[in-house]
Amino acid sequence: MRRRASTWLAALSVGLAALFAVPPAHAADATAPADRGSSLYVPDPNPAAYQQALGLARAGRFRDVAGLLTMVNTPQAVWFGDQTPAQVERLVRGVVRDAGRDDAIPVLALYNIPGRDCSNYSAGGAADTAEYKAWIDAVARGIGRGDAIVTLEPDALALLPSDCGQDDAQGTKTAARYAEVNYAVDALEPPRGTRVYLDTGHPGWHTVASIVPRLIKGGVARASGFYTNASNYNTDDANSWYGKLISSCLAYADGGGDVAECPNQWWPRADAQAWLDGHVRTPPSRMKHFVTDSSRNGQGPWTPPAGKYADPQDWCNPPNRGLGARPTLHTGDPLQDARLWIKTPGESDGLCLRGTAGPEDPERGTVDPNAGDWFPEQALELVRFANPPIIPGD
Repeated sequence: MRRRASTWLAALSVGLAALFAVPPAHAADATAPADRGSSLYVPDPNPAAYQQALGLARAGRFRDVAGLLTMVNTPQAVWFGDQTPAQVERLVRGVVRDAGRDDAIPVLALYNIPGRDCSNYSAGGAADTAEYKAWIDAVARGIGRGDAIVTLEPDALALLPSDCGQDDAQGTKTAARYAEVNYAVDALEPPRGTRVYLDTGHPGWHTVASIVPRLIKGGVARASGFYTNASNYNTDDANSWYGKLISSCLAYADGGGDVAECPNQWWPRADAQAWLDGHVRTPPSRMKHFVTDSSRNGQGPWTPPAGKYADPQDWCNPPNRGLGARPTLHTGDPLQDARLWIKTPGESDGLCLRGTAGPEDPERGTVDPNAGDWFPEQALELVRFANPPIIPGD
């Protein structure tokens, strides 16, 4: 059922993995025990990645090939959006069955909310709430009783219609957004093995007191938890701290506390920890857990040149970023269920103009691929600047 690379490329992948002592394809989570569901699923790569690897091999750039193939054979999310209900049901069922044969857990990124991305680079999604509900129902049927981690609708809560001037005075579209997210939680979370996590943006965006009410309105009480840093570049340390603060604030609010009193990510840590110690006594087992995206955060966020761009778009294909720590279900943090590669590394964020007339990305001197298309230059940057290195000895 799975579409595999050609025999030639598969043999090349194995040979180069041995040569450079990198993990073979589908070594999904080397830190995990061998029991069922302990590893994360490795989906089929973007076909353009193998095309790039073939070109590099023909040019004799075997170390780049090894890094690229290791990157695409690392566990990462499978994205769904824009398919019809019949299509998404079939595709999700196929991924869940495929993962089950590998005794692995798939990560599903669902990205079909109406008004997605404020109709910007990743515009699209369902036409209305009714269409979205039918689509979510189809996803639920596709998962069935299989195991799955669902990162539900990136930017759905961090970027509401009211945030981008697309709502009316009554807040109709924002109210619909909350209803849609709640519907998805209720449709997807109850089946055995499905864990749903809600959007928080990233720690450089909303304060804790800003995002926690959105999570509450979005139904986080009935979800497994939330995720942060999807498709962004914040460090593991920043993401884990942000997650702890959000989880703690949710527990404080659940006990009747005022969210406005919660410490945010910019407080001195010693002060914030002292506040948590004095106000949050809920054990981690009863708090909301979180997962983070480390797919491209190996070098941390990009700092644009001061005063160079009217709109630096530091989130959009920033240069010289690297792969981050490998995905795992064993984080050592009682609140953090997993570190994942949610964003598919090597795929473009979109046409980045940084406030210029374009069409070239002025930071790169090239026209960036459309959102979701393979970006060969960025793929090699992620490999070369990976932290920890994707190839031992780099």
